[in-house]
Amino acid sequence: MIEVRPWDDPDGAALRVAQRAELDARYGSDDHEPGAAPSAADIDLFVVATERGRPVGCGALRRLDPESAEIKRMYVVPDARGTGVATALLRALEAAAIERGWSTLRLETGTEQPDARRFYEREGYREIPLFGSYVGSTLSVCYERHLRVGNARR
Repeated sequence: MIEVRPWDDPDGAALRVAQRAELDARYGSDDHEPGAAPSAADIDLFVVATERGRPVGCGALRRLDPESAEIKRMYVVPDARGTGVATALLRALEAAAIERGWSTLRLETGTEQPDARRFYEREGYREIPLFGSYVGSTLSVCYERHLRVGNARR
C-alpha cells in the first residue's frame, strides 16, 4: 500500500534516516548531497509504501517549475528490494506529477549507486546533464523522463 503522508510522518522520517545511513556508508562520508536537503517547506508530495503494516519505502516530489518536478528521497529498505516496491513508488510519483500537470520528472542519484541508475534507466529515465544545485558535482548523475497525460509510461 502506498499512502500520502506528511513530510514529518514518523515512518517516513525513519526511512529517510535509513537511506541517509546507507548513502553515508556507500560514499564514506555524509557529504554527498549537493544543494539544499528537502524539507516540509519545499516538498509537494511525500509517499510511504507499507507491506503488512511495515514501512518499506518512500519517495517525494519537489516542484522545479510549472512543468517539472524532482523526485527526492526515493528509498526502499534492503529486504524489500526486488519485490516491486520501488516500481510501485515510482508509478505513484509519476501519476501524482501528471495529476498536478507536471510533464517532466527529473532526479539526481549518485556515482556510487549503480543499482539506482540501472533501476531508473530500466524505467525509462534518460541521463541528462547535471541541473540546478548538482551542476559541478563529481558525485551526481541526473536523469529525466517526460510523462504523457493519461499514461505515466512513455
